[in-house]
Amino acid sequence: MKVYCILSDERAYRSKSPAMFTTVMQRQGIRGMYVPFKVQPEEVGKALQSLKTLGIAGANVTIPYKQAVIPYLDILSEGANVIGAINTIVITGEELKGYNTNAIGFMDALDSVDFNPEGKSALIFGTGGAARAVAFILNWLRTDTIVVTGRSDDKVQQVVKRFGGEGASFESLGKDINADIVVNATSVSSPDESPEMAALVADLNIKGCELVVDLNYNRPQNFWQDMARDKDIRFMDGLLPLAYQARRTFALWTGQQLPPEEFINAINGNGSNNS
Repeated sequence: MKVYCILSDERAYRSKSPAMFTTVMQRQGIRGMYVPFKVQPEEVGKALQSLKTLGIAGANVTIPYKQAVIPYLDILSEGANVIGAINTIVITGEELKGYNTNAIGFMDALDSVDFNPEGKSALIFGTGGAARAVAFILNWLRTDTIVVTGRSDDKVQQVVKRFGGEGASFESLGKDINADIVVNATSVSSPDESPEMAALVADLNIKGCELVVDLNYNRPQNFWQDMARDKDIRFMDGLLPLAYQARRTFALWTGQQLPPEEFINAINGNGSNNS
């Protein structure tokens, strides 16, 4: 029996990853299970050491620890090192190696809905690990203009300095914006999580936008989705990027290259193997 896990704060218990990965493993005949672990900020190092002690086969890391775990890893993949954030840990003996499948999963998700960012403009909300992955892959895909915005101007400038583009605090963002794609890489999507941010987004006048992506999912009321609907813009929530990054993670853990439909169907609770 192989055990895989996800490390987060209390949000670990709201993740779709345990059900998704467990379903995929069962369908592939793998004797395994995937469990959520809640970790306190001061216990991150001990949690990483425990992966070896408990014989965990592989781990995911999500908000808020995608950057915090890095000092406790033995090695980083090239992509993870460039991005400066990880979401996947491969465990080989006593070695913990960190990978970032968020970036390539996001690229796969965009491709699945026929959105090509080359030569276009992007607006990214957020400055954490998810925002870094998005900024990295959009830059790699030759997005013409990338604007990063967040609450902290210092953190905004850190992302811009690392990946290029322009920075703007929420206060300096302005209401009239040109962007072909808007990506929410913050942890906030519902008005009850941040009334201020909900009001900011509702007031935006985004010109020429083709796609709004919210990397969160399962919010009872989603102001990003409301904005997209009100402005007749295509909307994607975080379930599709989750499925595509999970496919990449599964390949790292098992060596098996499965079609994305396996993970999409697992998220949707669909037992069918048809796409």
